[in-house]
Amino acid sequence: MEITLGQTKLVLIQGDITVQDTEAIVNAANEGLRGGGGVDGAIHRAGGPTIAEECRRIREERGGCPTGQAVLTSGGQLKARYVIHAVGPVWSGGSRGEDELLASAYRSSLELAREHGIKSIAFPSLSTGAYRFPVDRAARIAMRTVVEYLESHPDTFTEIRFVLFSEPVLKSYEEALNEILGK
Repeated sequence: MEITLGQTKLVLIQGDITVQDTEAIVNAANEGLRGGGGVDGAIHRAGGPTIAEECRRIREERGGCPTGQAVLTSGGQLKARYVIHAVGPVWSGGSRGEDELLASAYRSSLELAREHGIKSIAFPSLSTGAYRFPVDRAARIAMRTVVEYLESHPDTFTEIRFVLFSEPVLKSYEEALNEILGK
């Protein structure tokens, strides 16, 4: 699925985030920036030791990255020049501020990209793997957050891409975007 919002092409595809040719890709990171399973492990493996070393330096300087925030490293051996490590919340039933923390992780990623002049960015579905955030709920939050950001910063990005791991997750994001756009 592809639509244009202002100057930005918003693309939803099924695929592998580690091979995207955007300027930055977003990693579904943990607070310790230590690499892990799923998207996080795949990005660290594909990007090589440079990413892990930069994450180690961030841990030493700042103690990691709090939930709802994001930090930037180089892309190492990836096609993407940068990796934005966004920490989404672990799902705890929805009563511990998870929705706002997830929205904040997306906003922080977009803001970090804007601050660094990054024009194209690829996101995975944050928090929906090992962190068990319900996919339909996460998709609505992600799409709403990105659409609102583009409305208030219309000339920031040329492309925002969501690279989703499976067909069911892709469908959830497409349905969420159509719902938000009133289609």
